[in-house]
Amino acid sequence: MEVVGSVGVVGAGSWGTTISQHLAAKGYRVDLWVYEEDLCRTMRETRENNVYLPGFRLHDNLVPHAQLERVVRGHELIVMVVPSHVYRQTAVQMLPHLEQGTVIVSATKGIENGTLLMMSDIWQELQPSSSFVRMLSLSGPSFAKEVICQAPTAIVVAGEDLEVARRVQRTFSTNTFRVYTSFDRKGVELAGALKNVIAIAAGISDGLGFGHNTRAALITRGLAEMSRLGVKMGAHALTFSGLSGIGDLLLTCTGDLSRNRQVGLKLGQGRRIDEILGEMRMVAEGVKTAQSVHFLAERMGVEMPISEQVYQVIHAGKHPRTAVRELMERSLKQELEIA
Repeated sequence: MEVVGSVGVVGAGSWGTTISQHLAAKGYRVDLWVYEEDLCRTMRETRENNVYLPGFRLHDNLVPHAQLERVVRGHELIVMVVPSHVYRQTAVQMLPHLEQGTVIVSATKGIENGTLLMMSDIWQELQPSSSFVRMLSLSGPSFAKEVICQAPTAIVVAGEDLEVARRVQRTFSTNTFRVYTSFDRKGVELAGALKNVIAIAAGISDGLGFGHNTRAALITRGLAEMSRLGVKMGAHALTFSGLSGIGDLLLTCTGDLSRNRQVGLKLGQGRRIDEILGEMRMVAEGVKTAQSVHFLAERMGVEMPISEQVYQVIHAGKHPRTAVRELMERSLKQELEIA
């Protein structure tokens, strides 16, 4: 039994378009909000998102809209796939058009600068009552181009109400797209955001010409500090050993399609961050998340040395080789941290 007859998807980047295409191919009517009016017009005329996902014909069940209200109103299920820095303002615009009990699945991986809130926490802050919308988070190792080409993929949907999570699980799952459920929404969201910062570190390592030893160490110790912060904030430790944790971390740190790894790669090669970002049409969430993690770790009293060095390289102009040296010269530690 499926959860809905139609779905609203807010955000037409590569992942938003892929989710829309995936659900449309499964038989749902999908209304997709496209922020850029000229792109929306092009998508309607050519049936292709030639900016964010070129080369794939949009399914007939997928309808692009430039008006946010058309995508939000009347849908029981809405998927949010906008960048974290515009998430709040988009949610504010959506709120008047939502109905009580709407299921919102957040597929954005980031932490809001300034407030240091996760995306679901923004909704909890904005909604008129604690049960007005039902929040879930969708995360895991899933490059858009591989999903749209139907490469077997597994991700996780997390929410406190497991029955709602199971309904969303059934809605998204196909024979090439397997969805697991989780009760740990906080852990899934944190893992999805934090891994992008470690992916920038992995890219820097590759850009500096270091080998597999260095990358393996970064991934392993990066996972340790992700888990440290997550547990301190009330997440379940095992979530970081799952799809949204180590699964997505491995993908983003090693895959050539990873925007965050590509940013790090160019930083390691000596490029300036403003120059790198100026060349990018799509968002690398780890750049802004590095700033949020710096202040979040400080607030929570959690040591996150790799994430801190990424912050220093991006936002304070530290040379990547200096960052590596400082990491390697830190005081010696015991690997396992037992409370």
